[in-house]
Amino acid sequence: MATDDRVAVACRSVVRVYGRATEETQALKGIDAEIHRGQLTVVTGPSGSGKSSLLSLVAARDEPSAGWVEVLGVDVGGASPRQLRSLRRTRVSWVPQRASAALFPHLTVLDHLSQAASWRSARVDPRELVARLGLTGCGDRRPAAHSGGEQQRVAVAMAAVGRPEVLVADEPTAELDAEHAEAVLMLLADVAARGGAVVVSSHDPRVVRHADRVLHLRHGVLAEERGSGGSVTFIDSSGRVQLPPEALEAFPDQRAVVRIDDDGVHLTRPDDPS
Repeated sequence: MATDDRVAVACRSVVRVYGRATEETQALKGIDAEIHRGQLTVVTGPSGSGKSSLLSLVAARDEPSAGWVEVLGVDVGGASPRQLRSLRRTRVSWVPQRASAALFPHLTVLDHLSQAASWRSARVDPRELVARLGLTGCGDRRPAAHSGGEQQRVAVAMAAVGRPEVLVADEPTAELDAEHAEAVLMLLADVAARGGAVVVSSHDPRVVRHADRVLHLRHGVLAEERGSGGSVTFIDSSGRVQLPPEALEAFPDQRAVVRIDDDGVHLTRPDDPS
């Protein structure tokens, strides 16, 4: 159980495997991470690195194959379906990579925002959000009448309604031009400023520039964290160190000698005489 009040989501030794025993894909390989309230955390990494898998767990929309994920004090793997539905509807909001999956075909934009406000017992002015995201004139239209970028902005607006405690968005600016991407990012930053834990996956450098914290995934493991204190690498619960690519090049045989002294821990090549 997470004991730090700043921690909204905690992942410990998380493994996520897809497929059958003969055709398994290990998307996440022992992730240890925490998501903090009041921060915009951006998850980066190349395609196939596990970003979407991690976000689905953080949003309590999937369960780990091994390890555990705790979202707002709820053990995702041990909770009942009813507990998870309540958590997702009232406290955790989600913007999928395909925004249309978050929308109801029979509801207008204003109806979507009113519905989200009802779920979270919030009082909001839907028209203010519509204007803020450049959707004026779209309020009475249904999803089929929207472009992909408009659908993306509607999904983000829904997610931001009512001060969600955790907001998770998978590539929320992928279909947006610079002006609309900036409006979305400012809205997400406002959710974090009000104390929400905001987690976004992205390849977009514009998104990274807004981040309080960046988690970089590589091959299903956390390789690097960047924040106000600089950049650090990860050591997982098994003691494995994730070296950045430029450091990994110094160990072509993927073997290192570990030396511990008063100055710290040193890694050298086995053939290094020093």
